[in-house]
Amino acid sequence: MDDDHSFESLFELDTSKIPKPNISKNLIVFIVGAILVLALGTQTFYQIQPEEIGVVLRFGKFIKITDPGLRVKIPFVDTMERVPVQRQLKQEFGFRTVDAGVRSTFNATQFGDEALMLTGDLNVAVVEWIVQYRISDPFNNLFRVRNVEETFRDMNEAVMREIVGARTVTEVLTVGRQEIETTAKALLQALCNQYETGITVDQVVLQDVNPPDPVKSSWDAVNQAQQQRDTIINEAQARYNQVIPRAAGEAQQTILQAEGYALDRVNRSEGDAARFKAVYEEYRLAPEVTRQRLYLETMQTLLPRLGGKLFIDEDAQGVLPLLPLDSLQRLLPSDNGGGPGGGQSQEDNR
Repeated sequence: MDDDHSFESLFELDTSKIPKPNISKNLIVFIVGAILVLALGTQTFYQIQPEEIGVVLRFGKFIKITDPGLRVKIPFVDTMERVPVQRQLKQEFGFRTVDAGVRSTFNATQFGDEALMLTGDLNVAVVEWIVQYRISDPFNNLFRVRNVEETFRDMNEAVMREIVGARTVTEVLTVGRQEIETTAKALLQALCNQYETGITVDQVVLQDVNPPDPVKSSWDAVNQAQQQRDTIINEAQARYNQVIPRAAGEAQQTILQAEGYALDRVNRSEGDAARFKAVYEEYRLAPEVTRQRLYLETMQTLLPRLGGKLFIDEDAQGVLPLLPLDSLQRLLPSDNGGGPGGGQSQEDNR
């Protein structure tokens, strides 16, 4: 018992030995008053930043919207919600930004479920995307939808899964990305308007679209084979475009040449026939004149082609020294094959 009594005595305090604080009542009143004034000031005045607006509530009921600047409200009665209407907000799906900067780092290991989607041809694709949006209607954003951020995320997933599920995996991974972004933005904005979330969608961006890791190597092999196929098809098409138009052009050229030749022959024949008829009509009117004219025209055409000719009487004797041989040599053809009579000696011409 003595031991228990001594142990309890260790925790007994002699209050008479504790010094009492020397604080006056005026100081206590001043401190309490200062705290009340500070609380009253913080409850009365508030500051709205340039990118925000303030929504004032009185006992939970909407009263008004205040613009940026220093504002006043009824203390302990009115409450104020800040809404960043001028700030562009974003939500990330399939990954989260760990450190934003020149070289941003991302974490996608814990958020793969929301990015794993089934395509229209029963394949699987990992779709990571970003949605950038603004709050355009603060009242609807605060009061129309409960948990608007979570609701907006659910709408994003629903819209993206609907769009991806209506397309093949090739479209999702390659050529259809721009169309998916545009369609997703339109459908998401329609849902936001329907639910009156007060959100305006600025942009939907597909950050990364890949096949799942277990099948990525097989997908790369198939993609490479498709690229080779497309290359061969393009080369064959290029060769086709070179040969077929050229052959068509040559065929068209041959046809046009044949038509031109036929037209030329017909025109020449018609011209010759018309000329013959005209000559015949003249011949009927004056046969001798026409015959003489034809003879002269024929001789006028043929004689220049015969070259120089010398006619000597058969009975003439000793006339050779008198012949102008120099001028005769100039009149005779210079080669053996030129013109009628070319290459003949003087004796032959005789």
